Amino acid sequence: QVQLVESGGGLVQAGGSLRVSCAASGRTVSLYAMGWFRQAPGKERESVAAIRSGGSTYYVDSVKGRFTISRDRAKNTVYLQMNSLKPEDTAVYYCASFTRGCYYFTIGCVEYWGQGTQVTVSS
Repeated sequence: QVQLVESGGGLVQAGGSLRVSCAASGRTVSLYAMGWFRQAPGKERESVAAIRSGGSTYYVDSVKGRFTISRDRAKNTVYLQMNSLKPEDTAVYYCASFTRGCYYFTIGCVEYWGQGTQVTVSS
């Protein structure tokens, strides 16, 4: 059974940094595309960043240059480093593992979800 467990969310001031982590069990993160989504109150869940099994990455335009997705094979963990945070980054952040062979990083391609971790950026 695949489990994704997020950690590292919290409250930070605008301009600050946070790193959220996603520890996986039952699936090797380096063999599948992995990603992060976020959902703010009253808004749809959106794809934020993803990393393919080959290592190439994807970022939504609003976080390019500020967020970095990475993975640690030894720890079987995926990270999202978030710098220069803005109040509009406030959301619940969800880790996702994509279906093998699904090219697009959309909700429909997610096979497993984590439970989510709250990130709040104060102005």
